Amino acid sequence: MNLWNFDFSFDLDEKNRLLFGKIYGVWKKETALEYVEELKEVAKPIIDKPWSKMIDLSNWKTVYPDVIQVIGTLNKWCRANNMEWTVYIIDHQVGFSQLMKMFDAGDNRDISRTFRTVAEGEKFLREQGYTIRADSGSIFK
Repeated sequence: MNLWNFDFSFDLDEKNRLLFGKIYGVWKKETALEYVEELKEVAKPIIDKPWSKMIDLSNWKTVYPDVIQVIGTLNKWCRANNMEWTVYIIDHQVGFSQLMKMFDAGDNRDISRTFRTVAEGEKFLREQGYTIRADSGSIFK
């Protein structure tokens, strides 16, 4: 399943129980709420067993302060629905600081990892036992 819009996009690898996402631009609360609903819908086929997500924040700029709690609540939902790991690709300090606040709001710092490149994030997921196929159709390829 693949979903794309101007603020974010998703790609689900059901077989390998991985959700991939890309985030774009500056987010207001309305965008975050739309993201939450769509992520929950895309993840439905894999939440019955352990799964992980990798989110590429390379094109993300920043968020308005009220977005932090919205994403924190989503992170709690993900954890309550069998998410094992959440991997973020990020290479800018302002976004990193906001991301840490989202981890704290979602009470999931212990299962969250940040990396500067997709290759590093994929390596981590492979080390956790996930298969990332070159032919998976991932939006990262």
